[in-house]
Amino acid sequence: MSINDEKKEKSRPGEQTIETIPVGPLGLVPLKGVSSLAKEIDSYLVQWRSERESEHKENILFAGYQKDSFIIESDCPRFGSGEAKGIVKTSVRGDDLYFITDVTNYSITYSVSGLQNHYSPDDHFQDLKRVIAASAGKAKRMTVIMPFLYEGRQHKRSGRESLDCAQMLQELVAMGVSNIITFDAHDPRVQNAIPLSGFETVSPTYQYIKAILNEVPDLDIDSEHMMIISPDEGGMGRAIYFANVLGLDMGMFYKRRDYTKVVNGRNPIVAHEFLGASVEGKDVIIVDDMISSGESMVDVARELKRRKARRVFCCATFGLFTSGTKIFDHAYEDGIIDRVFTTNMVYQTPELLKREWYVSVDMAKYIALIIDCLNHDNSLSNLLSPVERINKRVNAYKAKRAEE
Repeated sequence: MSINDEKKEKSRPGEQTIETIPVGPLGLVPLKGVSSLAKEIDSYLVQWRSERESEHKENILFAGYQKDSFIIESDCPRFGSGEAKGIVKTSVRGDDLYFITDVTNYSITYSVSGLQNHYSPDDHFQDLKRVIAASAGKAKRMTVIMPFLYEGRQHKRSGRESLDCAQMLQELVAMGVSNIITFDAHDPRVQNAIPLSGFETVSPTYQYIKAILNEVPDLDIDSEHMMIISPDEGGMGRAIYFANVLGLDMGMFYKRRDYTKVVNGRNPIVAHEFLGASVEGKDVIIVDDMISSGESMVDVARELKRRKARRVFCCATFGLFTSGTKIFDHAYEDGIIDRVFTTNMVYQTPELLKREWYVSVDMAKYIALIIDCLNHDNSLSNLLSPVERINKRVNAYKAKRAEE
């Protein structure tokens, strides 16, 4: 093993040498609907910091560095009218706080005059502001981790429309939030609304690739046997990056819409036109930021099958499945799709997790790494550009395939 390899081996999260002091004692503040993800993140941080060695651990600057849990309990109880208030249950003075929220979790309910209401993204965002308000003026620094960016699809104005996402970002910054971490923002340019504040949109490409390689044992990762597909022109950058790190070709579908009609808030798609090389006999991976109803994803998969693609794998950061899973059940039964990969950063129904075609991509470790780096004010560059890790994983997969 070379010296460089030894350094890399020793740089695992739990064993890396501490070179900077923490910004402040670490605190995780999970909002309603993210408790299971937050517990996984917390377990990684607890493990790493209990294993990590440093000559400075006894220094007062590292007070509270090792704990049994970094989770700080909060709540947003409601009055009978539906009004609410935010409560933080322990002291957060001087802490470096990380608020974690899933604005898409509709499984949470509350009562209004005896009627049960399901949480909407608006309710989650209001609760986030309430808990931030309960901590403001006391915490040393506040960071919001919002995997699915609230109102991220309402990022630009067309005519007389509100700019909800930009307004949300400005509200958080005005409340004292220093950094906002999101994943696969629909349009990262929305950060222009807060040009002097921290904003990171993270792509989970490495986690996708790792999940695909673990799930599918017989892939031939070369341009003759595989191809990356963007389902629309808006996702080209994501697909180009995916294709380049794997050394594959890329194709794209262009959505031809009927702009004379508006159905469910959007112009209906008339047809999917394909641009790219032949997919005949190839395994194809469709890469997108989210699956909403799933109709568009299945239509693209169907078009690829019509063009004689061998197998179709769907990758999306957020699996919302707003119309349920039936459309994917039928597509799987008909041989149109083989697997669907989405992350566990948004709510997943028990029914979805039982589906044979579905694979959950765990993001807890990655988020824990980001939090650990930020708490030490370390650079996120290596985490945000995981080309080296991807190459290592793919080469190991190819070597194993060659042995077989």
